[in-house]
Amino acid sequence: MITVTEATANAGALKRLSDEGVSIWLDDLSRRRIESGSLAGLVATGNVVGVTTNPSIFQAAIGSGAGYEEQLADLAVRGVTVDEAVRMMTTADVRAAADVLRPVYEASGGRDGRVSIEVDPRLAHDTAATVAEARQLAWLVDRPNVMIKIPATEAGLPAITEVTGAGISVNVTLIFSLERYREVMDAYLAGLENARAAGLGLSAVHSVASFFVSRVDSEIDKRLALLGTDEALALRGRAALANARLAYEAYEQVFDGERWRALEGAGANRQRPLWASTGVKDPAYKDTLYVDELVAPGTVNTMPEATLNAVADHGDVRGDTVTGGYDRARADLAAVERLGIAYDEVVRQLEDEGVAKFEVAWQDLLDAVTKSLNSKGVDAQ
Repeated sequence: MITVTEATANAGALKRLSDEGVSIWLDDLSRRRIESGSLAGLVATGNVVGVTTNPSIFQAAIGSGAGYEEQLADLAVRGVTVDEAVRMMTTADVRAAADVLRPVYEASGGRDGRVSIEVDPRLAHDTAATVAEARQLAWLVDRPNVMIKIPATEAGLPAITEVTGAGISVNVTLIFSLERYREVMDAYLAGLENARAAGLGLSAVHSVASFFVSRVDSEIDKRLALLGTDEALALRGRAALANARLAYEAYEQVFDGERWRALEGAGANRQRPLWASTGVKDPAYKDTLYVDELVAPGTVNTMPEATLNAVADHGDVRGDTVTGGYDRARADLAAVERLGIAYDEVVRQLEDEGVAKFEVAWQDLLDAVTKSLNSKGVDAQ
């Protein structure tokens, strides 16, 4: 595992990013990262103030087996099901990471110091099961700085409202479209209103909305390349940034409205935009593109370690690169549409693919854990 050195972690770009109001979260977690002190080091010296996980991250971590041998042996002796084994291992990692980040949580008043864990992706289209799973995960991790990740599917929207209304902090994931993002913000506000009606304090409830970035360029760039015209090729690498900037505009509008002001007066916290999928997929683009060009106050940028290293080494943090670009963003998306690339179709495809990819990663994780349990003489169910 590549470790961010103290000298690199202290590089000025990360501090400048934090100073601009961007919270830096690490998009990675493993037992080895926790036990080696790597996470603690990043928190202490690297301006990292949060952690996000997803099924793919856990598949890579637990699938390797590194650091999980003793717990796997204990789980095998107990004869647990593979689903229970995975849940015990993932929640243990999140609990330990939450303890590492607890000082940040306390110092920031709950704004940062957060660790996210996602509901079973197989439940993405089942509202009731998602709610039940979210409650169970919050109970199992049992740390105030945990965030439960719920996908922004149609079934996920009412789940966001119900879970928020129960006083549980939520990280809404897999947001690709501007319309769905507005629905997510509405679901969060409805949850806060329910919590207030139930007599719950709102100040302890926090939320982020994970708006995915690089995957938008990957899909739209592919379609632009197929067109192959000079006009089409000139638009490559612009759609994802345009989409994210317009999401921030929507955020400003919603959290400057009367509905929000009433909740804010009751102690509620804004649901911050979180830029996810910020690792660059196309090697032709600068590896810090989705960090340098998405600097705005009150946002979160969750980065894989390679992106974090790149920003520390040569990031170009030059102030707010979002709020002055709304007209250009609209023009860029309109130009893509004029070429026959339907925005609504693209973002719908990306949402479906996002859920499917996490389901595949989860199944791969279940298969790997099943193999490990069976190797210890226990038939996993």
